[in-house]
Amino acid sequence: MQTKITKIPHDKPELIEIQCHSVSDEVREIVAFVKSRQGRVSGMADDKMYEIAVVDISYIEAVDNKIFIYTDKDVYESRQKLYELEDILKKKHFLRISKSMLLNLMKVDAITPALNSKFTAVLFSGEQVVISRKYVPDLKKALKGEIVK
Repeated sequence: MQTKITKIPHDKPELIEIQCHSVSDEVREIVAFVKSRQGRVSGMADDKMYEIAVVDISYIEAVDNKIFIYTDKDVYESRQKLYELEDILKKKHFLRISKSMLLNLMKVDAITPALNSKFTAVLFSGEQVVISRKYVPDLKKALKGEIVK
């Protein structure tokens, strides 16, 4: 399969077009991936509401009954519950890795074993987050491309 990228002016909308002889599993996977990276969630910072692109989110964490959305540069507070965000983001390569955290798997550079059957995810930003042992089986399924409930 060939690929072609064309730069366009900023005043034109971006478009992905797939030309194929038939809609194969490979084409379906490409479409699903592109759709999984679209979307935004709301967050507050400095008393202002922001729309945060899903692709910019590294992880989401619950601390003291507050939900924080972490990007490489900023931290936002969300009014949504962690389970609500999990439901919204589960088809966008996010995975619950502990009772209080959702991780964007597309931001993970490496996963290393830690103590007590836990793992550590090293993000491209250099930050490290712990994957609780209860969630390791779901992580393994997600990394194999299996659907995690």
